[in-house]
Amino acid sequence: MHYLHIPWPKVYPILDASFIPPTRRGDFLLRLGSSLADAGVTMLEYRNKTGAEAELLADAEILRAELPAGQVKLILDDRADLVEKVGFDGAHVDAGDLSPTEARKLLGPKYILGTFGGSDAFLPEILEEPVDYFSIGPVFPTRTKQISTPPIGIEGVRKLCEIAGENTVLVAVGGITLPTAAQALAAGARMVAVAGAIFRQPDPAAEFRRWMAELG
Repeated sequence: MHYLHIPWPKVYPILDASFIPPTRRGDFLLRLGSSLADAGVTMLEYRNKTGAEAELLADAEILRAELPAGQVKLILDDRADLVEKVGFDGAHVDAGDLSPTEARKLLGPKYILGTFGGSDAFLPEILEEPVDYFSIGPVFPTRTKQISTPPIGIEGVRKLCEIAGENTVLVAVGGITLPTAAQALAAGARMVAVAGAIFRQPDPAAEFRRWMAELG
């Protein structure tokens, strides 16, 4: 069930907390946030699975300050309960988090909400959930997130996109590279979610610009 009609970007960067150096954390995020805004990022997810809540709140405050609300949609992984507090624009919830229905009740209709849709097949009844987008994958093996599900490949993306239909926003995730991003988008994915391929680079903003230039 698609709630929002917004211009979804082709590239959806996911900033995992593991990419943030433990020393001079704030300075790093200040520079990163500013450079990503200048590079044209319009939607970014912040994910922190292991840090304390105080760390999450401090990181989120800097990201919101450096990525203007009118320019960049910020999505908080897991913690739908903190979205309003940190001034983010939505949440992404998976198994073990709030259910999509619970998260929607908490957030209301004006916030972006995403969830995991499935791998080689959609999860039962998932397409009826009150969310704006579904991630699918892993498309390829990934080092960023511990996943035991076998990769579905580009053909898996194509199959799920055909089943969901063109009005459903699907995000291909997992081991996406620049060449395979183009293939996933051509197979029907509305967006590709990218973590390590951007944030493990010396200059993530420059890498994002390269992706956007190549993908058009």
